[in-house]
Amino acid sequence: MGLLFAGAAAPALAQALPPAVGRPLQAAQSAARAGNTGAAQSAIDQARAAAKTPAERRAVSQMAAYVYTRSGNFGRAAAELEAIGAPPSQLAPLYYQARQYDKAIAAAQKSGQTTIIAQSYLQQNKPAEAAKIYQQMVARNPNNLAALQNLAGAQFAMGDRAGYTQTIQKLVRLDPTPARWRSLLADMKNQPMSREAKLGLYHLMLETGSIRSAAEVEDFAKVAIVSGQAGYAEKVVRSAVAGGLVEPSNSMAQKIVDAASKRSADALRTATADAKDPARALGAGNAFLGANRYPDAISAYTVAEKGPNADSARLFRGIATLKAGNRAGARQIFEQMKTGPMADIAGLWALYSATSG
Repeated sequence: MGLLFAGAAAPALAQALPPAVGRPLQAAQSAARAGNTGAAQSAIDQARAAAKTPAERRAVSQMAAYVYTRSGNFGRAAAELEAIGAPPSQLAPLYYQARQYDKAIAAAQKSGQTTIIAQSYLQQNKPAEAAKIYQQMVARNPNNLAALQNLAGAQFAMGDRAGYTQTIQKLVRLDPTPARWRSLLADMKNQPMSREAKLGLYHLMLETGSIRSAAEVEDFAKVAIVSGQAGYAEKVVRSAVAGGLVEPSNSMAQKIVDAASKRSADALRTATADAKDPARALGAGNAFLGANRYPDAISAYTVAEKGPNADSARLFRGIATLKAGNRAGARQIFEQMKTGPMADIAGLWALYSATSG
């Protein structure tokens, strides 16, 4: 959900520049392109000392801005251009990259660069202000996928769950591709949430083909183990190794498989009895889910909904129902979860149920 700016472009050196100015500027440009920032700055200083006219000084400042931009010193680049009266459209991206967000907003407001305004608000931890900008962008173009995704991020950050859900529904209905799910879920997994909610999110990432790194596989497996779904942890790691996402020689992966296999076997030994007790049925459902015993998992989760972890049990009953092939039934379960700690994740599962298959 971030921004990328090209920065200041290399200025065309005017033919009329005297050699005392033009040659060091050419040397500065060449050095900057080669990554030799020190030499480039030295050449800039030489050209600046020789510059006599406003046009010469302007050329020096333009090249200095280019050099500073190439080296990542966006604050000094902005100062060089600001000194020669550069337009707000050129200054706003540099201010943003220099983390001078108030200046970035002021310049972008003058130049109409609304994305910079919104992103600056987000960097200042003002998601409500950012959301207003993105809402305006979406109002002008309802199919603007980038604006919709950024709006969703702002709404999630400000705690507007109803708005977030509505925006996500629009986004995924417009573009229900694996890449869109990946972009959405990879961002969301970094947000604060309960362990069980993250596990539900990882299950959705797996379902949508959104797990793309060994680190995500490892995190999913660890969360699954500590949440009582050791069987699923083993399954995820083995599948990732078979698919080439995780190297077979990965020692951590092997440790996870060994630990998960033992815990899964232990849980399955007592799962049938545990499934009858609301206080222990969630663990039984988790054991059955990891063993692909979906009807047994659904029955156990149904019992667990009468126990202390009803929200988690209901979410995973929906997931087990979907994996059992009953998409309509799963969607109905997810859509019933309007409130509670799992409501956000259930909403995403409901959306997936409605837009896939």
